[in-house]
Amino acid sequence: MKPLVSIIMGSTSDLPVMEKAAQFLDEMGIPFEIHALSAHRTPQRTHDYARLAEERGVKVFIAGAGMAAALPGVIAATTTLPVIGVPVKGSALEGVDAVLSMLQMPPGIPVATVAINGALNAAVLATQMLALGDPGIARRLADYKAGLTQKIEKADAELAKIEYSHKTN
Repeated sequence: MKPLVSIIMGSTSDLPVMEKAAQFLDEMGIPFEIHALSAHRTPQRTHDYARLAEERGVKVFIAGAGMAAALPGVIAATTTLPVIGVPVKGSALEGVDAVLSMLQMPPGIPVATVAINGALNAAVLATQMLALGDPGIARRLADYKAGLTQKIEKADAELAKIEYSHKTN
């Protein structure tokens, strides 16, 4: 089975954030790979990994990084595949530095960027991209979204049961 999504992180210290993407993809039945690579400490390995990803079957990257957050940009500069950046909170600047690094990519080297520690949304976005060409993934994604609706409707019904002396509904 070839991976459709590549999850990469600058360090395994990012795993508590990035595992949310892995868990979602796993639940959706989407094959993925997961690696720790560094734009600064393993630049050649990172370059080779990104350059050969398409041959492995990868269609989308999810790249998490903190501080200077160069990893998603290096991947985006090396491939034509879409890259979704996950800014990881981990510095004195609480991840804002990583967000800005990902948002300020030069023209022609885009990195789609989600919220700080937003690996789950990165996985949902990757799934939406894959669903464009795969009816099975599209169906599973639709079921997931329907489940979100049901979750909120259930929560709203539970709120309706709570009584307050001045509540009007």
